[in-house]
Amino acid sequence: MDEHCSEGLSLRRPRTADELHAFLVEHFDLTVPRSGLIVGHAAPFDYLCHAFFEQEPGASRDCVVWANRGGGKTFLAAVATALDLVFKPGIEIRILGGSLEQAKRMHAHLRVLFARQPFDALIDGKITEKRIRLCNGSVVELLAQSQTSVRGTRVQKLRCDEVELFDPEVWEAAQLTTRSKNCGGVHVTGTIECLSTMHVPYGLMYRLVNEARHGERAIFKWGVVDVLGACSDAHTCLDEHGESTCGLYAACEGRAKKRDARGEPAGHVEVHDALQQQSRVAESTWASEMLCLRPKRSDCVLPEFERAVHVVSSMPCAMEDGQWIGGMDFGIRAPTVVLWAVVAPGGAVYVMDERSEAGVILGEHARAILEGSHPVPAWIGVDPAGNQRSGQTGLSDVQALARVGLKPIWRKMGIIEGLSLVRARLKPASGTPTLFVHERCETLIESLEKYRYPAENQETLTPVKDGSDHAVDALRYMIQCLDRKYETKMNKY
Repeated sequence: MDEHCSEGLSLRRPRTADELHAFLVEHFDLTVPRSGLIVGHAAPFDYLCHAFFEQEPGASRDCVVWANRGGGKTFLAAVATALDLVFKPGIEIRILGGSLEQAKRMHAHLRVLFARQPFDALIDGKITEKRIRLCNGSVVELLAQSQTSVRGTRVQKLRCDEVELFDPEVWEAAQLTTRSKNCGGVHVTGTIECLSTMHVPYGLMYRLVNEARHGERAIFKWGVVDVLGACSDAHTCLDEHGESTCGLYAACEGRAKKRDARGEPAGHVEVHDALQQQSRVAESTWASEMLCLRPKRSDCVLPEFERAVHVVSSMPCAMEDGQWIGGMDFGIRAPTVVLWAVVAPGGAVYVMDERSEAGVILGEHARAILEGSHPVPAWIGVDPAGNQRSGQTGLSDVQALARVGLKPIWRKMGIIEGLSLVRARLKPASGTPTLFVHERCETLIESLEKYRYPAENQETLTPVKDGSDHAVDALRYMIQCLDRKYETKMNKY
């Protein structure tokens, strides 16, 4: 449907990105950055295009918006909602916030947008505290953060704001709320949009971003630099010696001025405000909540681990003469994790592969080690508790591995002491790191990032057992056997 008329009002639906941007300028006095400034980041306008222009029926439309605090994600989601309501007659949209207060912020933006002419003439009745209905049958409502509220919903679009704050069970229930529909000649695919800042590497937003990286959802990420306003001559990038004179230069590298010079739309955050905010917070907070480079890791057990430093894509040639070793964390209901690693002639350890499976008997794991594509490890570091006999077989896990020709070893050591050995390899006091992980070891990499102390108890040094501990434990058993004298005495069988 190209035209919508109400009491003589006529609005033409934008058909291209340029027409959409012109519409926003003309009717909302809104200019939105159309290019990201940080390498690898999207532009806020990319999200609006994704939300507005529907694809062929059946194509996935779910998306994740990872943006900085004050980056305009709530406002832009309100703009996307307004466009949907106006140009897709009969569409039903629900707004679900991390709290009802968060949902009300988006509703407040919608009130302002529909108070403008000519959109005020499209309202059917009165705008309530939780609902806006248009004369064309389109409606948007706020949902409370509860399973009861979510489970009764069947709509075309669910916009979830600040999903980092969501209750996991509410999020799970929300996955079954959408259905596709023809809205005034526009086929609208049932869609869930997730918008949030990512605070920590073990929350819901972290999981959604990882899923998006694997192609399950589209992802749009921008930080404060991407939405900077015009950068005037009052702000210089470099001095006469080529030294940076701007706190934002490390991330911006002068791109804001270049964007201005090309006449491209700038953002809404004034440079002065961004510099002032930067001066008030720690670097870790700025990098995670404002630049959206990585989640904040203040509660993480191994903050020394960095993907850019420790994750590799291939084995160095010198590793051909290295020794293969292993690490193993036993589990039944929880996954059993097996790690394969090579110790280089110089002592550096490269974890080259992993196996993580639950509900599989120990014999199958042993067979995978013996018959796999990698050399059989010279030894496998295991949990000392693996010496306990099974009430059914009379054998311990350690004995079962030894029976098939593997060499399980162990070193009794506390968690804190064992983790200190891992940290020493990740970030030694002097010299370069001596522990690396191949990119194929996705479970271990994610576990190293997520393994954490309980945020609600700042006194404890006992990590949370939330599933990310298994792969780290396998690594810990391997490293503590390598770097400290190990034991091999087993009970007779």
